[in-house]
Amino acid sequence: MYPPVDPIIVQIGPLALRWYGLLIVVAIIVGVTVASREVERRGQKSDDFWDMTIWVLIPAFIGARLYYVFVQSPRGENGLGSFLQNPVMILQIWQGGIHIFGAFIFGAIALWIYTRIKRLPLLIFMDAIALSLPLAQAIGRWGNFINQELYGPPTNLPWGLHIDPNHRIGPYQDLTTYPETTRFHPLFLYESLWNFVGFGLIFWISRRFSRQLRDGDITLLYLIWYPTGRFFIEFLRTDSWFFTGTPFNVVHILCFIAVVGSAIILYRRHGSGQSSYSGTS
Repeated sequence: MYPPVDPIIVQIGPLALRWYGLLIVVAIIVGVTVASREVERRGQKSDDFWDMTIWVLIPAFIGARLYYVFVQSPRGENGLGSFLQNPVMILQIWQGGIHIFGAFIFGAIALWIYTRIKRLPLLIFMDAIALSLPLAQAIGRWGNFINQELYGPPTNLPWGLHIDPNHRIGPYQDLTTYPETTRFHPLFLYESLWNFVGFGLIFWISRRFSRQLRDGDITLLYLIWYPTGRFFIEFLRTDSWFFTGTPFNVVHILCFIAVVGSAIILYRRHGSGQSSYSGTS
C-alpha cells in the first residue's frame, strides 16, 4: 500500500494547498451537513447548527493541536522540544497533525457555552455531532495516509503500508534493520474502517430505535464505540508517549473512562425498564 499522490496539491510561493487540509475541510462539510439534518429531524432549526459550527470548530481545532503538541508529540525530530524551540511549528498542523481528544475537550466546552447563551438544547446538538462525527473522522483519516503518518510497527500482512525513510520515526529509520521494503500497520486505515462501521451502526440505531432513545443516547453510543476501537489501536501506535514499562498511554485512560462511564449511564437510563423516549422526535 503506497500513498497515491504528493501531499501538496498546488503551491504558489510559501502558500500551499495540501491534501491533508482539503480532506479535513471535506470531512467537516460532510459532517456538518449530516448533523444539521439530524438537528432538523429532531425539531430544531438546521440554521442554528450551521451558525454554531464556526464557534465550536475554532476552539476544537485549537484544542486538537495543543493536545497533539503537548501530550501526543511524536518522538524524534518533531518531538515536543522542536515545537518549544520553534513555536511557529505549532501552527503547522501538517507537522504531525491534530488529536481528536483535544478537540473533544475544547469543542465540548465551546458547545456548552454556545448552547447556554443561545438557549438551545445541548443534548440534541451533541447527539447530532456524535452521529456525524464517525463519518467525518473516517474521511479525515485518509489525510494521514497521504502524509505517511499514523502507522504502526512492521507487519507482513498483505495490506502493510510503505513508509518512505524520511517519514519514519526511530527506530525505523535504521535501514539496515528496517529496509525500504519494510511494511507497517496502516493504523489510519484501521481507524477509518472502524469509524465507517460506527457511523453505519449508530445511524441505524438512531432510526430503528428512535422511539426508545432519549436525548443524549447517541452521544453515549459514540463514546462507547469510538473509544473502544481507539483503545486497541493505541497499542500499535509508534508515535505516542507511553507510561514507563507499560504498553499504556494517556489515551488508554481517557478511552477507558469514556467507555465505562458512558456504558454505566446508558444502562442506568434504560436498564431499569425506563426505555420510553422522552426527548424530541
